[in-house]
Amino acid sequence: MRRAVALSARGLGSTSPNPVVGCVVLDAAGRIAGEGWHRRAGGPHAEVHALAEAGEAARGGTAVVTLEPCDHTGRTGPCSRALIDAGVTRVVYAVADPTPAARGGADTLAAAGIDVEGGLLAEEAAEVNAPWLTSVRLGRPYVRWKYAATLDGRTAAADGTSRWITSGEARADVHRLRAEADAVLVGSGTARADDPHLAVRGVPGAVQPLRVVADTEARAVHPGARVLDGAAPTLVAVADDLPDAATAHLDGHAEVLRLPRAGGHGGGYGRGLDVAALLTALHGRGVRSVLLEGGATLAGAFVAARAVDRVTAYLAPALLGAGPAALADAGIATIADALRLTVTAIGRIGPDLRIDAVPAASVPAVPAAPVPAPAVHEPKES
Repeated sequence: MRRAVALSARGLGSTSPNPVVGCVVLDAAGRIAGEGWHRRAGGPHAEVHALAEAGEAARGGTAVVTLEPCDHTGRTGPCSRALIDAGVTRVVYAVADPTPAARGGADTLAAAGIDVEGGLLAEEAAEVNAPWLTSVRLGRPYVRWKYAATLDGRTAAADGTSRWITSGEARADVHRLRAEADAVLVGSGTARADDPHLAVRGVPGAVQPLRVVADTEARAVHPGARVLDGAAPTLVAVADDLPDAATAHLDGHAEVLRLPRAGGHGGGYGRGLDVAALLTALHGRGVRSVLLEGGATLAGAFVAARAVDRVTAYLAPALLGAGPAALADAGIATIADALRLTVTAIGRIGPDLRIDAVPAASVPAVPAAPVPAPAVHEPKES
């Protein structure tokens, strides 16, 4: 199963709006006969790839898969039927499928006489699939807020200079995060100050994410901005009360998304855009994971809206003593209201420190595994 989980991670950033899934097929003697992962939306599922590699060796064997095999026909056929036709006698999966349209594969397999077990390494499999599971549960994309700062929490010096606070190794790691995301999001302040490119570089085979700029007044993304080149698609979100002339300079260069302005903390920042409306619109475009790279103001809006699912901080061993902080006003007035986090990982990236944390009160991402009906085995003819 750990091998299947590792395989599933190879699909991050390229399967939305579908989940990432890994599968390992063992022959009747317990030897690995085939491996596969879901590579892109609309393409063969992980089980199909693994069964194709295993061939006849799958008959009488075991399929180990990170998500309950689907039981519906969409752009591809049901994986439950593929496993039955391949002649496997046992299926072990990690996470139950929470979607009404696709779940039920475990019951179908059990009804066909296949031994089925669910829940093996469910937390590890759910961690890799957290963006998709979050989107199913909450109806919005999974949001990872990434920032780089000094040890005293400054993201730039007092004069505004910020290149480079962290090392080349840390910046390369950020490109891997971009490659795993469906969209990369910044605000107007970052767009004006840094003219960011936001595309993935240095990750072979990466699917470029959607570049999103929250530019409420349509003034930050100017003609010739790096985000308007052809390296990746770009969406500029603006207030819905702007006249058409305000966005004319974006025609033919980026998609313009009009959204309501925020009503205050819990929905957005100042007179910025409504966070919930932005995430709903992105979800409707098939975006299941967002890498939030915006500055302190935009991050504050997302924290105020409780729309941050993971924080990834890159901390450089340096001190500035002045300059902008990583997080602006998030509507938290007292220590009792602080958004408490649980640290999930700490590691060294070159000379820098990377810390990953999730909200301590997060709803568990692992759906309960249904208990399939016991398999009924017909006696063999003598």
